[in-house]
Amino acid sequence: MTTHPEAAPRVVIADDQELVRTGFRMILTARGIDVVGEADNGAEAVAAARRLRPDVVLMDIRMPVMDGLQAARRILAQLPDCRVIMLTTFDLDQYVYAALAAGASGFLLKDVTPAHLAAAVHLVDTGDALLAPSITRRLVERFATGTPTAGPALAVPAVHRDLAALTPREREVLTLMGRGLSNSELAQKLTLSEATVKTHVARIFAKLSLRDRAQAVVLAYETGLVSPGESTDAADAADPMVSST
Repeated sequence: MTTHPEAAPRVVIADDQELVRTGFRMILTARGIDVVGEADNGAEAVAAARRLRPDVVLMDIRMPVMDGLQAARRILAQLPDCRVIMLTTFDLDQYVYAALAAGASGFLLKDVTPAHLAAAVHLVDTGDALLAPSITRRLVERFATGTPTAGPALAVPAVHRDLAALTPREREVLTLMGRGLSNSELAQKLTLSEATVKTHVARIFAKLSLRDRAQAVVLAYETGLVSPGESTDAADAADPMVSST
């Protein structure tokens, strides 16, 4: 994650198609984002991340030598402050779940608009996640119905979570995260600064031993803070990052 907010995010693009890498590089560079490296397979992506220590890696899922999911796991195990956005041409459930299970901050389709691509990089660089309400609902529907996913299951530790450790405000923040609100939306709804929201989120993760927002969403439903079917319409309207399905 970027230490100085004013600094341009440093990005590595990993995709086995040169045209995709070139296009993304041009888009990001034109918007003031520093593309520090490229890779055409997962193994090269891991090596580039180790060498260059980027803030964000744009990672294709399907690549030779090592796929993007395995590469993401290795990068995040070694560089926990790095953020990974998974790229795919297919909006399929298995990729959503597999990307989140790998520790990615979210995923984007490759036909994302230039503006949304740049916005996504800035979003995850600030510590937020590309977990749009449309994706949250899919996670929730799978969890609520017990329907197995087509891909790897989310790694939610099977231990009882004692929400008594949370303050009333932290419980409120967790509830709203469960409904799919981003940090900026949380700040607006609770009339707090984004910095304060991030502090609450970090404390929730620490107290409940959560790795990421995906686990927080599932936990919010598992503990009854949020019920299946609760509206996320307002958040849907506010979040253009991931296309609704």
